[in-house]
Amino acid sequence: MRQLILPLSREEILSLRAGDCVELSGTVYTARDCAHRRFMELLARGEKLPFDPKGAFIYFAGPCPAPEGKACGSCGPTTSARMNAFAPRMLKEGLGGFIGKGEMSEETRRALKECGAVYFAAIGGAGAMYGNAVKRAELIAFPDLLSEAVYKLEVEGFPLVVAHDPLGQTIY
Repeated sequence: MRQLILPLSREEILSLRAGDCVELSGTVYTARDCAHRRFMELLARGEKLPFDPKGAFIYFAGPCPAPEGKACGSCGPTTSARMNAFAPRMLKEGLGGFIGKGEMSEETRRALKECGAVYFAAIGGAGAMYGNAVKRAELIAFPDLLSEAVYKLEVEGFPLVVAHDPLGQTIY
């Protein structure tokens, strides 16, 4: 398993291939559909996103409240296809890629290739394991969205598979 520390360099992203197993450590941001809609509204008004998108990774997840002594509760991936309408635009903002569950659209795969980005698949049903990999969680935007608010997560040993690589190859 390849160990990767975020942020990833352009060379590291371009070296990834569909099917590679990796363990990420570093910063990821959570955002589901409601947060993505708000991102689109901000961008349409010419405003900044609540985090610097350059090289960032968005995890399609909504963390559960943290039990005592932990940074985060269960934090499993949500269905990535729900973000297809937003993904190409977000990639144009400079994202390094996404983390989620399941296949993404052909349009998103083309955008990943055009932007030199990557999509990692997380294991569905493994929310407790992913929550345990979160070492720090900070609410950074849209608290009114509750579980769909945007969080900045510091993760360590976050196991993933390269699902769609920057060459346009896919495990699906």
